[in-house]
Amino acid sequence: MTIMERKTSLWIRRFNPAEGARARLVCFPHAGGSASFYFPLAQTMPPSVEVVAVQYPGRQDRRHERPIDDIAELADRIAGELAPWTDLPLALFGHSLGATLAFEVARRLERSGTVPIGLFASGRRAPSRHRDERVHQGDDRALLAQLKRLNGTDAQVFGDEEVVRMILPALRSDYRAAETYRYRPGPRLSCPVYALTGDDDAMVTVEEASAWGEHTSGPFELRVYPGGHFFLTAHAASIRDLVSHHIGAHAAHAQHL
Repeated sequence: MTIMERKTSLWIRRFNPAEGARARLVCFPHAGGSASFYFPLAQTMPPSVEVVAVQYPGRQDRRHERPIDDIAELADRIAGELAPWTDLPLALFGHSLGATLAFEVARRLERSGTVPIGLFASGRRAPSRHRDERVHQGDDRALLAQLKRLNGTDAQVFGDEEVVRMILPALRSDYRAAETYRYRPGPRLSCPVYALTGDDDAMVTVEEASAWGEHTSGPFELRVYPGGHFFLTAHAASIRDLVSHHIGAHAAHAQHL
């Protein structure tokens, strides 16, 4: 893949090209989310860290594509798409569904010889902690009600029937992917893992978040923030500083090896 092809990938969105960057942060959206969710982060991250975001099929400019409702298939595709972006040290950040997906992509990258400099898992229980959830099997009303409860979508969206019809297929597909995912035991990651969670998140307990430490042989850190499932919105500046600090430290170390 050429540089031009890399920059125009349907899967990877580069919001703030940073030619002098020392590391790259790859962001994975939540269920029903899109790459643009991370645009504010890209705008405020220091120039030493370039932010790119994954755009899943079935939403926004990819809305005419079939959504992929299987974590393994998504991870295979995304890991392949990231291969041309490994010219800089990579860190991965995922929220909710995106955290599970980032973990599976990290496993694939490590197997192919690319060890991320960090995995930031936000708003999601550890892969080995399973809950029997079946939101994706409910009707449209139940699915939208779940989305409202999590407070991660602008309330105006729910009043626009056309927009609702557009987001429902991808939303249902994402929930199916998240809820049918089953962790398959294997080698632990060797990269550092940072678990971020809200203290009032109905989707994740602190114990379930702390279990991320079982999935790496490298350093592990748990950060608990006030708030619910989308705690990261209220604490965006703090999380940005945390992520940029750790990326900077590990990128500097990697360059001196």
